[in-house]
Amino acid sequence: MRSGDVHYPVDPKEKPEHTHLTVSLIEDVAELLASKGFPRVDDSRDFVRLHQALYEFLYSTEFWHYF
Repeated sequence: MRSGDVHYPVDPKEKPEHTHLTVSLIEDVAELLASKGFPRVDDSRDFVRLHQALYEFLYSTEFWHYF
């Protein structure tokens, strides 16, 4: 499923310290996006969607169906 050079998705069972997708991390990503000119994540529905997208990228093997 993953080539040798790909590091994502991570297996949360392999490295438990990587299993915490915190509100703080999501807020940091939202701030980074805003600093690069994207609209601010001010609505709770957008925050939830950002959380879901990050979760999918970090942990979900379902993400790979896009590639």
